[in-house]
Amino acid sequence: MGKFVVKTRKDGEFQFNLKAGNGQVILSSEGYKTKANCLNGVESVKRNAQDNDKFDRKTSTNGKHYFSLKATNGQVIGTSEMYESASGMENGIESVKSNAPDATIEDLD
Repeated sequence: MGKFVVKTRKDGEFQFNLKAGNGQVILSSEGYKTKANCLNGVESVKRNAQDNDKFDRKTSTNGKHYFSLKATNGQVIGTSEMYESASGMENGIESVKSNAPDATIEDLD
């Protein structure tokens, strides 16, 4: 089962990573000023992860593939790692869809 790991970054902002059952990070947030906003971001991922239209599939300038998950308002709530292939990226999306809804929250602070 997946889990969200919430931590404080070196700059003092809060961030979450969604990890798959094997411990691999499959989605990372940007920084949040408050822990409450970070936890709201976690809940937004849980709510939006089942909607395929909320995943924005992209290719970086070096040809690697990645995706962002957007909230209903269009704001990015999480971004994936870089994948060598489009199929790898699609597997990452499927992993977010399957892990996010029931993922536990581990607070490292």
